Amino acid sequence: MSEQNHEKIAGARVDAAESTPSSPAPPVPAEKPKSTRRRKILLAAIGALILAGAVWFGVPWVQTALATVSTDDAYVNGHVTFVAARVRGQVARVLVDDNNRVRKGDLLVGLDKEPFQIAVAIKKAAVDTATADLQVAKAKVRGLEAEANSRRWTLQHAFEDVDNQVALLRARVADVDKSKAQLALAQVDFDRAAKLVATGDTPRSEYDRRQAALLAARADVTAALADVRQIRASLGLPAQSDGEDLGRVPPNLDQTFSSVLQAQAGVIQSAAQLGVIHSFEETPKQMLDGFEKEGDINSVFTRLAADAPDVKQAEARLEVARRDLAQAELDLDYCDVVAEIDGVITRRNVNPGDNVQVGQSLMAIRSLDEIWIDANFKETQLGDLRIGQPVDLHVDMYGGRHVFKGRISGFTEGTGSTLALLPAENATGNFVKVVQRLPVRIDLENYDPDKNPLFIGTSVVPYVYFKEPPAGPDAGKYLQASMPDSQAGGSIANPPGAPK
Repeated sequence: MSEQNHEKIAGARVDAAESTPSSPAPPVPAEKPKSTRRRKILLAAIGALILAGAVWFGVPWVQTALATVSTDDAYVNGHVTFVAARVRGQVARVLVDDNNRVRKGDLLVGLDKEPFQIAVAIKKAAVDTATADLQVAKAKVRGLEAEANSRRWTLQHAFEDVDNQVALLRARVADVDKSKAQLALAQVDFDRAAKLVATGDTPRSEYDRRQAALLAARADVTAALADVRQIRASLGLPAQSDGEDLGRVPPNLDQTFSSVLQAQAGVIQSAAQLGVIHSFEETPKQMLDGFEKEGDINSVFTRLAADAPDVKQAEARLEVARRDLAQAELDLDYCDVVAEIDGVITRRNVNPGDNVQVGQSLMAIRSLDEIWIDANFKETQLGDLRIGQPVDLHVDMYGGRHVFKGRISGFTEGTGSTLALLPAENATGNFVKVVQRLPVRIDLENYDPDKNPLFIGTSVVPYVYFKEPPAGPDAGKYLQASMPDSQAGGSIANPPGAPK
């Protein structure tokens, strides 16, 4: 490069240097320590704030970590009621859809009622027929009652007739004895007259009169004996010779006489129709004594008529008809499928016009009130857990905006692996120890589904304060003492004293 060019470049540099403004003067060395102090103070303040924040947030976290037991394997659970048809029929209308909120007793599905109304009318007619049959049976039994009462008096009359015949027999035997006495007297008078008429001391006319009297006395004896034999024959007794006691009869003649036995058979027949069984080994006298022991005969037959087989059968048929009518009316009521609990409709699978069968699932209702938390704690975390311990519940769907309160209400009697379809088989020797988890139930306190609803299946992080004293039923225990008493106002879902 030539000297001329070097001179041009040097001149340009000089011109540029002259045109550039002068740079600021360097800071005064006395001000440098002051700026450093400010920076240190600022850094110290920031560090103090960070430390305060760490203390403010860290200390509660540490305290919570030391005083609680937690798990992230927890979720919301609740009762689900499956709505099913209780009668078969055709769906006439469906009044709800998925996600509709319903109250207990609300109509969900209506079936066609006409076939069931016809069945109710038929059953009512059957009840009327059975009622009429019962009245007919009672009238028939009243006739049997009158017939039995009549035959009872026939038996009584048969007794009395036998007694009258025996008394008449003895009277006729007395007449025979009297006739024989008169015959003996007539024989003596005739013999005396015969002796006197031979000597002429007695006229022939007197002899003839005494002879006639003797013949008449003999005829009277014959007639009296004929009457006795006739009465004995009517009583079924054998004929006896003159030397025997014509008035002697068997002591049990009133129990064995044919008319008495016939009357007894009639009473047994009538009593059998009234449902009373008598043995033929029972004597007629014992049968009548049995009626007398029962008290008023009319009351006895009234009681027997009420328990008569025909009446009992008619009453049974009437009861069956009434039960059939009640079942028909119940089936008619079942045409209206109503909600059994408060909740939200889900899984609806029925439409108008569908033909449904008994037990067919129509939809499901998830409860909003009967909600709890199932937390699966590790077995190493169970040592400090007891029923009644308070729990803070952090639900993922709410983040940190709301913390639910609850208490432990029970422990499942077995880990999840024991309830698996294929439980672990450790007897083969291939055992690998795995920390098991046990489901723990946590009931909510002061839960209001209208303000902060919980949905079944959502994730929850529970914090159990095991150092705080437990409260409520069975507090401090692993197992509940007994099943809640529903008669005392509690239920299995919400036991007495448990939080809702």
